Amino acid sequence: MHETTHCGVRKAVVLAAGLSSRMAPLSNGQSKAMVRLGGLTLIDRCVRTLEILGLEEIVVVAGHDIENLSRHIGRTERADLRLIEAVDWQEGNGCSLAAAEPHVGPDELFILVTVDHVFSVETLRHLVTAQAPAALIDAAPTLPEWCEGTKVIVERGRVAGFGKELDSPAIDCGAFVLGADIFEAHRVASGRDDHSLAGALTALAAVHAMDAVIVDPDTWTDVDTPKDLSQARARLRRSLGKDSDGPVSRFLNRPVSTRISMALAHLPISADLLSAVVAVFAIGAGLLLAAGRGVAGGIAVQAISILDGVDGEVARLKLRTSERGAMLDGMLDRVADAAIIGGMGAWALATAPAEQVVWITTVALAGSMLSMASKDRAKLLGLPAAPEGWIGWLLGGRDGRLLLIALTAAAGLPVLGLLITAITSLLSLGIRLAYVMRKE
Repeated sequence: MHETTHCGVRKAVVLAAGLSSRMAPLSNGQSKAMVRLGGLTLIDRCVRTLEILGLEEIVVVAGHDIENLSRHIGRTERADLRLIEAVDWQEGNGCSLAAAEPHVGPDELFILVTVDHVFSVETLRHLVTAQAPAALIDAAPTLPEWCEGTKVIVERGRVAGFGKELDSPAIDCGAFVLGADIFEAHRVASGRDDHSLAGALTALAAVHAMDAVIVDPDTWTDVDTPKDLSQARARLRRSLGKDSDGPVSRFLNRPVSTRISMALAHLPISADLLSAVVAVFAIGAGLLLAAGRGVAGGIAVQAISILDGVDGEVARLKLRTSERGAMLDGMLDRVADAAIIGGMGAWALATAPAEQVVWITTVALAGSMLSMASKDRAKLLGLPAAPEGWIGWLLGGRDGRLLLIALTAAAGLPVLGLLITAITSLLSLGIRLAYVMRKE
């Protein structure tokens, strides 16, 4: 899903020309831009992030290993993507920036990012909406990041200076909104025999201060070494959780599902296919329960609960989330719920009076469906969100209900499992409706 930018920023320049000798143990002589993180090369991750934000033209500046990078970009067949060569890239990344000057209008603002800096979409959105030259700033970097990074002086929300030698606690994050005057600043810095991007920015800051956009330190990563890449993978995996996750998802499901997602992300498997596979497994779990195989069925149900997060996590890793994918996932989740609850009901018929089982199963199934439907409908209509944290701790979320079904199935108590499912579903439905219907 692409957004529309809300200011004059329509173009992005991506610097991907460097040799990156420190990444050589993993890059095997290739451009660092081809190193993979979360199933995507760094260049693909950067370009997709910019595309999601609605950038209409993306200029990639290459130097080292340009032939390989050109072939890779050529396979994407993106009309909005252009590769140019920085002939003197070895002089410094400021020279790489200078190669983009013919592709930037004299009165045009553009976003500048370096391919080895990884950002969340939300972090770069702050730059896309900037109305003037700006820089992303980390005001609380780790010690290694501070030692490695370009320090910045921030005064009253403005960047007044850049420099490796500064003693300021803040550093830039390698992402900027700039105007064409950055190219003149590069020429000034080059006249002092400083061909670095930091030198150009320092020269620019001496004439024009930039807006300082302070970001969360956990939303960006500088990938210079194999150790950096390992840390970036760990940070990316942790980012796959959601604020709405209940305790079951947060402490049990996500630690497993996110590791599975990271392992699958490099494969050519779509999130939609993963959703369908999980739904098929859920039908199998329902059949196990219907056959009275409580332990196997319970294990299968909890496995389904864990795997249910993989499709969305893979989509987020590949920056391929979409409304259609979310709709398919929601529909298949309801199919899975029906199969599991129906299986418990069929098993319960052999252990309790039929009329009682039918009523409990019907209420459990209807409550489960309505509970999730109310959540999705409230989100769609922009209505007040229920306190999902409370619902999660009451085991009223889907992850909690599936865990309760798994435990009662393993204990050989299908009727109790259905009864608890009915109660928790109706409880969560009631809470969500109360928050939506309450008067302002």
